[in-house]
Amino acid sequence: MRGGGPLVVVGAPEECDCPYCAGAQPTPEQIGGLIPPPIDIDAMQDPLEVEIVASMLVTIVATVGDDFERALRDLFVPTFEAQASPEARAMLAGIASVYDGEVSRAATEGASRLAGAGITSPPWLAELEAPVTMPDCCRFADSAGGTFMLAARFQREGRSHVVAVSVDEFDCGAARDILLIDGDQWEQARAELLSDLRAGGVDVTEEKLRPAEFRQAVEETLEARSDHDRDRGTEGLDELLEEDGPGYAALALLLRSRIRTLPAPRQRKRGHLHDGELDVASISALLDRLHPPRRGGSIPTPRRSAGLPAKRKKSDGPAPIYQIKVSLRGARPPIWRRLEVPADVSLARLHELIQAAFAWTDSHLHVFETPYGSFGRPDTDLGHRAASRVTMEQVASAVGDKLRYTYDFGDDWEHDILVEKVLDRDASVAYPRCVGGRRAAPPEDCGGVWGYAELVEILSDSSHPEHRDRLDWLGLDDPAGFDPARFDAKAVTAALQQGR
Repeated sequence: MRGGGPLVVVGAPEECDCPYCAGAQPTPEQIGGLIPPPIDIDAMQDPLEVEIVASMLVTIVATVGDDFERALRDLFVPTFEAQASPEARAMLAGIASVYDGEVSRAATEGASRLAGAGITSPPWLAELEAPVTMPDCCRFADSAGGTFMLAARFQREGRSHVVAVSVDEFDCGAARDILLIDGDQWEQARAELLSDLRAGGVDVTEEKLRPAEFRQAVEETLEARSDHDRDRGTEGLDELLEEDGPGYAALALLLRSRIRTLPAPRQRKRGHLHDGELDVASISALLDRLHPPRRGGSIPTPRRSAGLPAKRKKSDGPAPIYQIKVSLRGARPPIWRRLEVPADVSLARLHELIQAAFAWTDSHLHVFETPYGSFGRPDTDLGHRAASRVTMEQVASAVGDKLRYTYDFGDDWEHDILVEKVLDRDASVAYPRCVGGRRAAPPEDCGGVWGYAELVEILSDSSHPEHRDRLDWLGLDDPAGFDPARFDAKAVTAALQQGR
């Protein structure tokens, strides 16, 4: 793909048994099973919405493997054209807009044939053929010069939107998240972002960029993320379909389509950006304005001088219930637990609950990273304050807030904790409880997510020279004794409530 490297999608199944990968020709009905929710042409008001749906489709189709472009060109595009509907014409126009090469040409020709056949479309769909301009772009940096966000405003036929990329300088300058913001909301979101950062003691600067500079910076951060996604493996297709809206991969594809028209940089840096130290506050002001809504977001970076909010008082009444999703970072396929816990649970107690939910044995150190500092076993050298003295609602007060929990500083089991919902207490429910999840937790001391992936591979191969040794290490006579896909919410709830 032109304009910034190949599309890398976190989403390929471990063993794909779809008709296309199996060598058979899928039927239109089977293809339809991979398509995002149907387009409601009458409800749409902006061609950007069609581009978003098309981007989501492309990222889903990319899960079939390296030959997904042929699947798009030879299977999906003809299937849409055969439907001969306004929705199909819109989808073809969207694919042509966000993708390039032979796929774009095939989609354009298909949409043109439908138009020639009298298939109608909303008037705004023609805007997709109008050029997209970028009147301004910038980067936000800390006092040390480390980039933590790139943002650009794009315009087409009087409509505007802003795409902002948060950059993780701790992770080789890789893109962490992509935000799509309505152009009318950008100035307010930008002002509140700068205000929040500066109120937190961060010396933040905003630097205007030339189009070629912006393109180079975006390509480098997207490529760094692509490299890491290749190294880290892939998630299941169901994870893509589970998202509330366009995920990172779909928005990255949309952004690549935007920067393809910008001047190419004269020189390209090779490899990753430098590893640097980043000291910035939370960018939640922008995450709150994400449109359309979706899961994700970055882990808040500790503020320099933000005071820890006060604890709940008895006069405030009982705390509500937090529905939280605890995901094992880097696990492919994803491993996660959805828990319901009182909002005023102490971080020390939350540590115990996570240990129970993931069948850890509490044999190693741990730490919570929050916007207000690090909490775990008190350690002045490490800068960890006592987890027993702070509650979750003090450090994560709203839906969408995130924490990071790391267990075992050797294996580095990192968990992302997301506040998904704030619920009223139900007198008939015993808390805490587990209401969802996926896959078994890795055994303790198996070497982190990479060691666990190797363990699963060895256990599945009886001819592997280490097969018997790994079974003995697990205390198993047969590999069937450990099923990595197994998950039992009731068993997790029982573990959470044991001794409470």
